[in-house]
Amino acid sequence: MRELLNTYYPIEIDASRSAEEKLPLMVEWWTKVHELLIEQKIRRDMLAHAVKESSAMLRDGYKVFFECLAEHQVPLLIFSAGVGDVLEEVIRQNHVFHPNIHIISNYMDFDQTGVLQAFKGQLIHTFNKREGALSHAAGLRELQGRPNVVLMGDSLGDLTMADGVSEPQNVLTIGFLNDQVEERKESYINSFDVVLVKDETLDVPNAILRYITSSRDECGGMMTLLLSPVQTPSRAWSMPEITYPIPM
Repeated sequence: MRELLNTYYPIEIDASRSAEEKLPLMVEWWTKVHELLIEQKIRRDMLAHAVKESSAMLRDGYKVFFECLAEHQVPLLIFSAGVGDVLEEVIRQNHVFHPNIHIISNYMDFDQTGVLQAFKGQLIHTFNKREGALSHAAGLRELQGRPNVVLMGDSLGDLTMADGVSEPQNVLTIGFLNDQVEERKESYINSFDVVLVKDETLDVPNAILRYITSSRDECGGMMTLLLSPVQTPSRAWSMPEITYPIPM
């Protein structure tokens, strides 16, 4: 797993390569990761313990962030190229999995004995989240009549996540730039409205949410928040004696 991360992650963040060049290599990476996970014969009943014992964490300020969105009934759509089962468990163990949350990700398919045998549906990777947005987000009733979007991500591929929103009027994009800052800074500044460099907190998004929800009571009712799980560059979660670098 670590070898795959060291091989493919530099390609993912290589500013000199186009998305078209990266696409087949990302499919190759994710496919190999899923195959290795299946080989480990992971059990469904191990997931909660694995997450609890892992170093997986949410960004500082996550509680305020999730609680504010839930209080104002703002739909939170999380697009993840990682493992949806793991992401759900992380959020649940932090006690912020509210009814307004919808996760579009790669979900495990377990056999009758509870052992991982495959992954469900179409493969989701960094550069095809648009397809996930169009196929999943567009069908959610909660998004109807919500033309205002706050989009957060740590990859240029995340910018397409708003494509599932019908007739968006205002889209504010926030980019988290974690690695190869100097090489990628220009492309991020040209693509995102706000760029946060090596920021491991949700301070800026929380400040924006406070302004929106306090300035006009009805604003929250017209907004959707789209999120890619922006996290520390290690991108790892662990199970007993095994560490899995998971592409997000």
